[in-house]
Amino acid sequence: MTAADAATGILADLDAGRVRAAHPDPEAPGGWRVDASVQQAILGLFANRETRTWDLGGAMQFRDRVGLPIKDLIESPEALAALAAGKPWRIVPGGSSVRAGVYLAPGVTIIPPSFINVGAWVGEGTMVDSHALVGSCAQIGARVHLSAGVQVGGVLEPPGRRPVIVEDEVFVGAQAALLEGVLVQRGAVIAAGVILTGTSRLYDLVRERVVAGTLEEPLVVPAGAVVVPGVRSVSGEFAAAHGLALSASVIVKYRDERTDARVALEEALR
Repeated sequence: MTAADAATGILADLDAGRVRAAHPDPEAPGGWRVDASVQQAILGLFANRETRTWDLGGAMQFRDRVGLPIKDLIESPEALAALAAGKPWRIVPGGSSVRAGVYLAPGVTIIPPSFINVGAWVGEGTMVDSHALVGSCAQIGARVHLSAGVQVGGVLEPPGRRPVIVEDEVFVGAQAALLEGVLVQRGAVIAAGVILTGTSRLYDLVRERVVAGTLEEPLVVPAGAVVVPGVRSVSGEFAAAHGLALSASVIVKYRDERTDARVALEEALR
């Protein structure tokens, strides 16, 4: 098999959802297992520095490396299957970009301008709102709402590092950022403006504990947690004299019917 054949094969497998950069596994830490071979294969696509131009007519022109084409959103087998299932993708006009090697489940809606990078997985019925980024290999579950300006970080190296994972039914508020392998478990709500990295700390007011992540085991946001921006005081005379505080992320409650009503997305918008 040539390098070109291998590149075509990994992109086709990612497009169709036959392989994933990470997949659910109850035996793995956090319930997810990373497939380092997929990340390594994607890295191989970047090795060829030859570029080409895609001219889609009018002002829609792109120039990128030959191994990283744009995704066929119209005539690919996956697009036709979604259409046949009665849940076609909606890619709203206005300048979004989806690379080949991205899996889009039936019923995904993308509002412009948004960008979804190679290796990402986006589950059924999920909405990617305007100015949102879904980074390389990020795993986004079903019926997730990524609000305007959300940044979901990507990861490719070193191979084996966990990508950002957002499980089913999660709501992520505007301008929030999920970075460095954060895992947001099912049904959690991330309020607008919250920034979580792999080594962030979450202050759980409900269960009176601190949830922390490390480089080896990035942060896990508990299922159903409602996370909002907060502050914590800084110790020391200088900090006290100047009234200094640091930003903090706080779990103020766990999801209930009232929360569901506030974050519900009108079905007509999908």
